[in-house]
Amino acid sequence: MSPNFLPLIVTHDGKSSRAAVTCRYKCGNACSHAVPNTSGGEYFGDVVRTAMSRRGVLRGGAMAVLAVGAGGVLAACSDDAGSTGGTGATSGPADLGPAPTGTDFVAVAPNTDDVVTVPEGHDQAVVIRWGDPVLPDAPAFDIGNQSAAAQEKQFGYNNDFAGLLPVDGVPNTYLLVVNHEYTSEPFMFAGYDPDNPTEEQVRIGWANHGLSVVQVKGESGSGRLTPEFGPYNRRITGLTEFLLTGPAAGSDLVRTAADPTGTRVLGTLNNCAGGLTPWGTVLSGEENFNQYFANAENVTDPVAAERLARYGLEGGASERLWERFDPRFDIVATPNEVNRFGWVVEVNPWDATSVPVKHTALGRFKHEAATIHVTADGTVVSYSGDDERFDYMYKFVSSRTMQPGTSQAAMRHNMTLLDAGTLYVAKLTGDAPDEIDGSGALPASGAFTGTGEWIPLLRTAEDGRGESLVDGMTAEEVAVFTRLAGDKVGATKMDRPEDFEPNPVTGKVYVALTNNTKRGEDGKAAADVANPRNNNKNGQVLEIDDDHAGTSFTWSLLLVCGDPEAADTYFGGFDKAQVSPISCPDNLAFDPHGNLWISTDGNALKSNDGLFSVALDGPRRGETKQFLTVPVGAETCGPIVQENRVVVCVQHPGETDDATWDAPSSHWPDGGTAQPRPAVVAAWKSDGLIGA
Repeated sequence: MSPNFLPLIVTHDGKSSRAAVTCRYKCGNACSHAVPNTSGGEYFGDVVRTAMSRRGVLRGGAMAVLAVGAGGVLAACSDDAGSTGGTGATSGPADLGPAPTGTDFVAVAPNTDDVVTVPEGHDQAVVIRWGDPVLPDAPAFDIGNQSAAAQEKQFGYNNDFAGLLPVDGVPNTYLLVVNHEYTSEPFMFAGYDPDNPTEEQVRIGWANHGLSVVQVKGESGSGRLTPEFGPYNRRITGLTEFLLTGPAAGSDLVRTAADPTGTRVLGTLNNCAGGLTPWGTVLSGEENFNQYFANAENVTDPVAAERLARYGLEGGASERLWERFDPRFDIVATPNEVNRFGWVVEVNPWDATSVPVKHTALGRFKHEAATIHVTADGTVVSYSGDDERFDYMYKFVSSRTMQPGTSQAAMRHNMTLLDAGTLYVAKLTGDAPDEIDGSGALPASGAFTGTGEWIPLLRTAEDGRGESLVDGMTAEEVAVFTRLAGDKVGATKMDRPEDFEPNPVTGKVYVALTNNTKRGEDGKAAADVANPRNNNKNGQVLEIDDDHAGTSFTWSLLLVCGDPEAADTYFGGFDKAQVSPISCPDNLAFDPHGNLWISTDGNALKSNDGLFSVALDGPRRGETKQFLTVPVGAETCGPIVQENRVVVCVQHPGETDDATWDAPSSHWPDGGTAQPRPAVVAAWKSDGLIGA
């Protein structure tokens, strides 16, 4: 599809593009509910005024360690106040020199077209869609005649994270590993009755969650990828058995009548972003798991009720009514089942019979993702954000070092790296805190900067036993109720920390902070240096220079997103007249040249979501250019950026509030009168390398 080169000016009506129906099924209407973090501990505005004397010590301790492995690569749900205008990126002023390698393309204009739009001179094609076969005996997809048995062999719904792993010894062949975050039943089934789903519809929903592992073949001379049946192809669903490891495994907090050992869990749910490990496995974050569980309002024990509320569990019946067909989704009937979700999952894609793992040493919260950095001495560090307004940023430092190689012995060892070590939560201090008034205005220094420390919460020994580092909580409680541990130590309340990504070239770590329209409301944390806007509808991107295995870091805001013509936006100091408008950063990725790429979800600027490149160094630092847009109602997820191709997951196309089964708002990707289907897309340059 050739791009529609509209003038790069967009008028905004002030409301988020996230449809109410998406909020309903993706995150359980999280943004319309009360903020779960009601802790009375320090927030950033307090911290910056009480920790000023520590800046020099913290700043001096920060350093960057080159990575030997990098990670793979919920948005606005509330009404927003918007501005007008917004220019798009061009090639930039001539005196800046050429664009960094990997970003030399003409930016795509903001648009609302029902297609995937890529820059002039580029092509794109669907790789795999919802319902396409994953296993050889999968039947052809029939949207009007679905079954759970068929879906367990077909590509799942609402793809989010994607990772590509080269298959050794087979040229131009990869394993494509994809998360399936959630199901949108009104767009999956004709005549769906949300008050009376059938058992088969519920079972189809279970089968559509989880992950898919699919072998794909590259095409010589292009970036096209074609699925094929290989020995590693696999579907992981809401009924696949998982092994619990770490300090919570076997504890009274995770035991159930069906699993009295507390070590085996059926299924993984709401898998959002993820990461690739240097040892060849895939990490996946269980995010908005709370929405699948019913009857929290009937819990009478005050301690249990407080714990449930902190994780956003409230009300009676669940949206999908799964509890009608399996009591494990009824909190009253099976109170510990909910504690068995909200973990980082690790899958070995090279063994289709392997049992995937849930790592409890990494803590339980709404993990957007988990991504890996390995220091020069082999220390493994995992970063993860808790995607909730006013929640926290975490890292885990393993006490074990990675073994090189691909032998079975090395794989067995490396899959235990996240089972022993220390879990930390971040506390930030800002420079010039008194200059922050919630408007987003830059401090006099011309940048948003500060320092920080990682506060230890939980230490897991070599034998898997935990040691609590938080007064008043056991190790098992810290692992299972990690949010409460963060509250107790005064962690910094952030604007929905989503994807973390370490830069494989510099070792710096980047965090997508998607938005937070509740910041600055009465009784809520006010703006601070790292979250400088009240009613933050557009989000920001944080850059951390971390002492990866240590406890100190420095930080700055790379981007304060939104309309470039608005006074409250910032693009790393780059000329705002020369950037693409960007809103609601979600997933992050790096290309081989060290440029940052950002996918968006919930664009509050009223154009379709997209994928953007950002230069990080030199005179073009902060230059932001839109590479791709997705169709109507869709979200851009899971970017992979290689020299010769870009891969994105197009999630929930056509998911708009005025759409129905009989009158869809999108017909992508099949066109004509077809129902929309989530899909993975590859894009490539017609006559060369991406951005070269």
